[in-house]
Parts: sequence; structure tokens; C-alpha cells
Amino acid sequence: MYGGVVALTTITRDEIERARLAIGDRLHRTPILSSRSLGPDVSLKAELFQRTGSFKPRGMLAKLASLSAEEKARGIVTWSAGNAAQGAAFAAAQEGVACTVFMWATANPSKVAATRGYGAEVDLEASGPAEAHERLLAHVEATGKAFVHPFDDPVLQAGHGSLGLEIVDDVPGVDTIVVPVGGGGLIAGVASAVDCRVVGVEPEAAPTLTEALGAGHPVPVEPRSIADGLNAPFTGEGTLAVCRERVDRIVLVSEDDIAEGMRFLYTRAKLACEPAGAAAVAAVLAAKVELRGRTVCVVSGGNADPEKAAGILAGR
Repeated sequence: MYGGVVALTTITRDEIERARLAIGDRLHRTPILSSRSLGPDVSLKAELFQRTGSFKPRGMLAKLASLSAEEKARGIVTWSAGNAAQGAAFAAAQEGVACTVFMWATANPSKVAATRGYGAEVDLEASGPAEAHERLLAHVEATGKAFVHPFDDPVLQAGHGSLGLEIVDDVPGVDTIVVPVGGGGLIAGVASAVDCRVVGVEPEAAPTLTEALGAGHPVPVEPRSIADGLNAPFTGEGTLAVCRERVDRIVLVSEDDIAEGMRFLYTRAKLACEPAGAAAVAAVLAAKVELRGRTVCVVSGGNADPEKAAGILAGR
């Protein structure tokens, strides 16, 4: 179930720098915003302003740059709740590569529409992420298309590490970076790029990395969080290996915590993020993260379903 990528225990700084060069100027350097309401030394990495509305194109562009001409000619395939789908579709369009994405029936409709808008073919036949993953594996075997993993790939994670390099450049002396965790690709990349404390934040309703760290190996979960961007059904071997070595700790936040974080960012920071993008701030608001020195919370995405967002913001 967890196959597709060989586990590595390290992602080097040189690999992350090469990934940043591969990305080039095709993405935004997203801003760092101060947030004194959270604390005098707390800032927000506003990655919701990234192209496609999340951090995902960083890793996808790096991964596609690593593929051979033959692999690109066959096309790529991935599976995702939406942000990785959009990132893959965007990166494929940049490279002139055909892209197929396996999503599922309950996926965020706006993310499905955006993925198609970038030119990808979308399969919605699965009832949930685990079934979509199985459909993807069968499709890869039948077609020979290149499987681009949405989170458990060291090249993709090196691309995500470019976000960490930007934080270090823009926040000298940063002590702590707080990162939302779904499959774990972002935190693996960021933790590999920096020398400071890195804290991951997962929903209690989708504790994929927490369960894997406790068991010592990836285990399946049934994610049910309002933060659909964090609803990965498992953490991969490579991600687990990196996080075991490089991440200080993982904390869990409740659904109410996530909703409060989203409302805080909307009302106080004027950031219209999605629930997944609010997880890091939710952990700080709920006092799940000890504030010491300069702290940066990654606001990882802004692709919220309008109706669900309106309900959360209204306290429903």
C-alpha cells in the first residue's frame, strides 16, 4: 500500500538548493507577515499566496524537472485531495506534460475544478483516499505513466524545502518553524532545509504522522478532519525517516482549534486561508507550541470550499 518511493533518511542542503534552481522564477517568493496578536516574535509565512494557492507546486516542479524525456512523454499521474492535484496539474502544464489525477467523490469541488482548469484529467470514481490510491496504482501498472507521489518522494520534498530556505533568508535567527502536516512532504522538506526547531501540527482527526512515529512504521488511518488538505490516509517510509531525525515534535489540534485558527487568520491577519492552512496558527493559539525566540507559522494554503469556509467563519 505504501510503495512507490525508496525511503531515504536524509535530504541534503545541496539537493534543496538544486531544487530551488530547478523551480527558478516560476513561483512566487511568498511574504513573511508579522502577527503581534499571536506574539511579539511570531510571523506568518503566507504560502496561501503561492501559485495554485498552496505550497504544492514547489515540490511538483522540482520532481518534474528530474524526470527523463521518456517519462515526460508518457505523462504523469498522482492522487490527492486537491492541493497536490493542482500543484501537479500546474507543473505539468508548465512542462507540457499530460497529467492524470485520482481524487475522490467527496473532494473539495473548487479544488477539482481548479485541477481541471490547469489541464489535468481527473478521476473521481473512488469513495475515499485509500481507494483512490489503489485505483492510481492499477492505472500506473496498466499505462506505464510516471507516478509522482504527492508527499513521499525525496526530490519532491527537496522542492518543498525551498520554503524553508526562504524563511531562513527572510527571518534571520528564526528559532522555531511550525508546519501543518498531512502526508508529511512539506515538513520533511522544511526540516531538511533548516537548522532550527521544527514542530509539526496534525489534526486529531487525521494523525497520520503521529501514528507512524508511535508504531515505528507507516500505518493506515481514516482521516476525517475539516482540514481536507491534511487528510492523508498514511505517511510514507521516506517521510517518516526524515521526520524521525529532523523534526522536534508533532502536536495534535482539535477540529475546534483548527476552526478558531481559521477565524483568527481571517479576522486578525486578513488571510483567507483554508482549514489546513490554519493548523500551525491553531496550535499556537491553543498553546500546543512553546513560543521561544522568533517563530514562523506556515500558512500553507488558501483553497477553501466557499460554503464550508463560510460556515466555519460564522461559527457553524
